[in-house]
Amino acid sequence: MTEGILLIISGPSGVGKGTVCRHLLTMRTSLKLSVSTTTRPPRPGEREGIEYNFISLTEFKAMIEVGAFLEWAVVHGHYYGTPLAAINSTLANGEDLILEIDVQGANQVREKTSDSVSIFMAPPSMEALEERITGRGTESAVKINRRLITARCEMDAFHLYNYVVINDTVEKAAALGNAILDVEKCKVSRGAQPPGWGGEKD
Repeated sequence: MTEGILLIISGPSGVGKGTVCRHLLTMRTSLKLSVSTTTRPPRPGEREGIEYNFISLTEFKAMIEVGAFLEWAVVHGHYYGTPLAAINSTLANGEDLILEIDVQGANQVREKTSDSVSIFMAPPSMEALEERITGRGTESAVKINRRLITARCEMDAFHLYNYVVINDTVEKAAALGNAILDVEKCKVSRGAQPPGWGGEKD
């Protein structure tokens, strides 16, 4: 059985990664979504085991100690991590998996995997990103300002990814993600140059 594709979808806070991922999942029903683990409290409407696995800081640190995460990071004062066992099991079964993570986490995953496919999701403009972050209405002015500062720094990381997708509309961004998966399925190899590459002549 061919191993599944680990698709990293990353980008600055507020760019709409979660919304695009959910739309992509409806377009490609065989695609799975990795459920991250976090110490932050649930936001209104979030469900345990669906959006995140919510655990205590003590539990999270215990998982770090035993190497249970593919990647983990502290973002805006809360811990986030990707459970390694669930990733390995899904990919080994030949299923493609979305990993929706922040820029810090994406850097770790790229360092630890040679064949993951990474998409940097960018806003149509910084003004649009600021509107999305401030429009949530769930955080204080101090936290919003912190997110804006971080987002501006994260935008500089786009060149580290395989693809850049601008999220001007959810439908278009999801369609591009779907097309990228189709292209990756047609590749002879991922994460390395194909055999014979280099312009050799007979």
